[in-house]
Amino acid sequence: MRRRRRRHRVLVPLALAAALLAGTIAAHELDQPDPGDPGFLSPVATDDDGGSRLADALRARGVTVARETDLLPALLGLDRGPATLFVPAAELLHPDTLGALGELPAGRRLVLVDPSRRVLESAGLPLVPTDRRWATRAVSPETDGRPCAVPEATRAGVAAAGLQRYAATPGTAAALDRCYADGLVRLPGRAEVVVIGASDPFRNDRIAEHGNEALATGLLGVHGRVVWLDLDGPAPAPTFGRPGGTGEPAWSPTPGGSTGYDGDGSGEAGPGGPGTATGDGDGSGDAPDAAGPPPPDDYPLLDAFPPWFWALLLQLALVALLIVLWRARRLGPPVTEPRPVEVRSAETVLGRARLYQRARARGPAAATLRTAALGRLRGRLDLPATLGPAEVAARVAGPAGDSPEQIHELLFGAAPQTDTELLELARSLDRLTRTVAAAPGRPTEGDPR
Repeated sequence: MRRRRRRHRVLVPLALAAALLAGTIAAHELDQPDPGDPGFLSPVATDDDGGSRLADALRARGVTVARETDLLPALLGLDRGPATLFVPAAELLHPDTLGALGELPAGRRLVLVDPSRRVLESAGLPLVPTDRRWATRAVSPETDGRPCAVPEATRAGVAAAGLQRYAATPGTAAALDRCYADGLVRLPGRAEVVVIGASDPFRNDRIAEHGNEALATGLLGVHGRVVWLDLDGPAPAPTFGRPGGTGEPAWSPTPGGSTGYDGDGSGEAGPGGPGTATGDGDGSGDAPDAAGPPPPDDYPLLDAFPPWFWALLLQLALVALLIVLWRARRLGPPVTEPRPVEVRSAETVLGRARLYQRARARGPAAATLRTAALGRLRGRLDLPATLGPAEVAARVAGPAGDSPEQIHELLFGAAPQTDTELLELARSLDRLTRTVAAAPGRPTEGDPR
């Protein structure tokens, strides 16, 4: 019963810690939606992760919302005049089409939500993701004590934009407008690019908190028209000029033939701008096959898994450490257990004597016998442990009836050289201890006292 109670005292805290860990992970998974889920930030989705409330708020402010489910029509929609291209899930775009995001016509704005390093590099944007929090935090527009240069963010005030942070690519001289502790950055240029690291300001379940609605509508409604790219899954590879054929794509993933982002606005789009077909459609072009394998993934290991995976791994390591400490340290008093076998003391003595005999260790055997005899004599005569050999021999000589020289030779003499001498020494030591024990004033083993 006591052992069971001790076990409960250990298992209950571990069970509570495991329940807390599972609840934390479940709450985080519910709080952070998956951009690959159908309906994520869709203007027609009314669930918690949808964007219908944002679309209604934009229309209420007189902003035109054009929903597109493919990148090509979305790019063609930008040719009709200044507009904002809203891409809430850039990870779903095909790698061969990401370059078009960095080559928008002048006077347009691109808004990306939580893009990864792969998306930014493929689009030719001089940005890299840096630190990422476990959960989104509402922060003010200032960054490092400096005011925000984005007017829409300044008017919105505090908003839930503190999740993923971004910075300029090392070695580049790109000018960034930083807001919300680097959770929102703007690349000014021929076409503005706004990158925000959190989806909370655009979602139905969070748009009414803090200044989320003002921030989302301000970023998307600056030109009065929004082209909303609503992807319900991974986009297919770009189509080609002839059905079932190969050759030049029906539209250029990188208008003008350039994939780099020119922050100074000096870049010019190629003939026809975005959405213009290239080549003569006869399949004789030398463009690479857009349906070919994507570029190799050479990103760091930390970017290969989501942040919650590393947080979970760390907590599991802590739980494992606690289990190791629990198993390594005994809790409570020692528990007596039955011996596996009982060995009589006589057998132990006999076995040790045979080992001494086989090794011909007469000196160690004699030292063991003399030490045992001295221990009995000190107990019988109350001899202090600090006495030297001569004083011990003088004290023992009286009760034993022998001379001090004989007692000294017996207790502290040389080691025997033969088995006969060792046997004679053992008998003499036994006789000495018995004589001292039977001396007057000392009770013997048979004395009833």
